[in-house]
Amino acid sequence: MKINKRILVAAGLLAAANLASAAGTLIYCSEASPEGFDNAQYTGGNSFDASGHAVYNRLVEFEQGSTKLQPGLAESWTVSPDGKVYTFKLRKGVKFHTTDFFKPSRDFNADDVVLTFDRMVNKNNAFRKAYPVEFPYASDTGLDANIVSVEKVDPNTVRFVLKEPDADLLAKIAMPFASVLSAEYVGQLMAAGKAAEINQKPVGTGPFVFKRYQKDAQIRFAANKDYWKKGAVKVDNLVFAITTDPSVRFQKMKAGECQIMSYPKPTDLAAMKTDPKMKMTSSQGFNIGYLSYNTEKPLLKKTEVRQALDMAINRKAIIDAVYQGQGVEASNPIPPTLWSYNKSLKNAAYDPAKAKALLAKAGYPNGFEITLWAMPVQRPYNPNAKLMAEMIQADWAKIGVKAKITSYEWGEYLKRMKNGEHDTGLIGWTGDYASPDNFLGVLLTCEAVGGSNYARYCSKEFDQLVLAARKSTNVAERTKLYAKAQEVFKRDLPWSTIAHSTVNQPMRKEVNGFKISPFGDYTFQNVSVR
Repeated sequence: MKINKRILVAAGLLAAANLASAAGTLIYCSEASPEGFDNAQYTGGNSFDASGHAVYNRLVEFEQGSTKLQPGLAESWTVSPDGKVYTFKLRKGVKFHTTDFFKPSRDFNADDVVLTFDRMVNKNNAFRKAYPVEFPYASDTGLDANIVSVEKVDPNTVRFVLKEPDADLLAKIAMPFASVLSAEYVGQLMAAGKAAEINQKPVGTGPFVFKRYQKDAQIRFAANKDYWKKGAVKVDNLVFAITTDPSVRFQKMKAGECQIMSYPKPTDLAAMKTDPKMKMTSSQGFNIGYLSYNTEKPLLKKTEVRQALDMAINRKAIIDAVYQGQGVEASNPIPPTLWSYNKSLKNAAYDPAKAKALLAKAGYPNGFEITLWAMPVQRPYNPNAKLMAEMIQADWAKIGVKAKITSYEWGEYLKRMKNGEHDTGLIGWTGDYASPDNFLGVLLTCEAVGGSNYARYCSKEFDQLVLAARKSTNVAERTKLYAKAQEVFKRDLPWSTIAHSTVNQPMRKEVNGFKISPFGDYTFQNVSVR
């Protein structure tokens, strides 16, 4: 018997609308489906929100709405004088979720931490062999190369041993990719020959228990009644109503079908601010929107070609049309609010004639054909990638470059970008921790090629500076190294930096306790609906 998928989706959305009127239910209109629920193998915010923040916890966590670190599943920790050994004392009495597919027989302990990290850094780990996937963030942050071992000292103590000091280690393991898995649940999956189900049926210790997922429609969670943070879960149900069109998200929020939404269109902000049933909070974005050049492609290997393409982009026109007062021109690969930002660096002036001459000097007097990838989703760092791509396409046409605009579903887009299939691609980044390494190291080092280094840029000079800064514990020294690395970036130009944006968060007035995350996360602990 064939079932009409549209009927199923409509039924699911109707159910979500009905829930919106029920006490204790929070409905969040999100913009895309998660890539999956196994945080370790992803870098996208949709996966982190739907799994890392809703279902899981980490040893160390960020205070809600802040860059400040606080204890998580680890109550406390100590660091050896040489900065190479971290010892974590684990919280006792933390319970894993009980679900239809798993019933834990014990509380959280050191075995769970060892399994979580050993899987990412040890190629011989049994779970890694049973479910062979990549771990881009462990690689992009250098953890897989730098962690020598993660050892169980006793049931409530874990020791991390590093090759070199890492001043950002605590911030790195506070990120969703380092969410702690249940070793008992993993063992059950492996014994059943179903290791891959970790990516569809997550089990954590976090505020909400996963119930079910309908791709491109909704994700349902129930409150974790045994959550170790007493009083932090203030709703009985959490629903992600996946709604790709920002205008539709707005209409659904107006109608009360969801109480909070992601990424509003700049053109809708005025109406949202004047709607008596809504409220708006805003903050300066910790982000960068950019155009990545695939430096491994023959056409784009020459710096002169990248310089010409960059010089031909009319940034002011793009920022006016795309960001509509909610963005400022970006000159650097890190936001201006981040320490070590190099104020001396500026973009080349918009000059199509000079760009055309530079192309001719590079051997392309008649231009060439190229692909220009446009993100299929809206993000604060790029609220309208389709329009931006069309404007860049028109700019490049003036210097003889014919750009074919290409796009894919979001998960597929990221996967193909990581594989280096694009020539040029619009993308961006919202920082995950307050260190320049989260931008320069994660997005631009050789070790991040195949991960979040979509430019596939690999410079020994750049790497030496960034990796030396990563190993140093002297802030003044790190600042100088990162400032110099930005100069190398600007000279080599693996990206055209476009904008840093303002983050606007609309919600209905009945929502209380939600805080804008500096990292762009959606976390619903301590959020209530009255």
